[in-house]
Amino acid sequence: MSEQDDGPDLAALPGGVRAALEAVLMVADAPVPAERLAEVLDLDAAEVEELLVELAQEHRAAERGFELRRVAGGWRVYSRADLAPVVQRFVTDGASARLSRAALETLAVIAYRQPVTRGRVAAVRGVAVDSAVRTLAARGLVEEAGAEEGSGALRYRTTDAFLERMGLRSLAELPPLAPFLPSDSELDDLDDLMGPTR
Repeated sequence: MSEQDDGPDLAALPGGVRAALEAVLMVADAPVPAERLAEVLDLDAAEVEELLVELAQEHRAAERGFELRRVAGGWRVYSRADLAPVVQRFVTDGASARLSRAALETLAVIAYRQPVTRGRVAAVRGVAVDSAVRTLAARGLVEEAGAEEGSGALRYRTTDAFLERMGLRSLAELPPLAPFLPSDSELDDLDDLMGPTR
């Protein structure tokens, strides 16, 4: 830390740097990059990354109720996946927070075809998707990605919040489902039949 900063001497604290990393990650509401943690702790980013990997392994080995995961370009503490039923029972508003089937299907199409217009998503699903897209945008799972050249229709893509909720580091980790979706040429044929939709 800087000379002007009166922060604690991390080496003198019980648990040292590891405890400090855990403390910061426990209050983070989004994945925190190792570089940001390094700034806060006045350490080298490579050293912090190494410590995070070690902590994640220690948490798994100790079979604690939480685990440290690398997702969406950063690190965050999560409850263990196999304890989800217990956590779900505790979270009383879990049912109201769930996405509808229509929203989940719309999210899947956007994830695999992004950036994509609502018209293209509707062509894949066979129904209007305006309400589902609004819901996904309101929850921060998708965002506008500019206008499509030619038609001017807004395109949508997934967000870092989507990666975080799915537990993915990047879109490359999505399961290989794309072959089951219609090709772009098939969608063009549908557009010709249905007329342009936005």
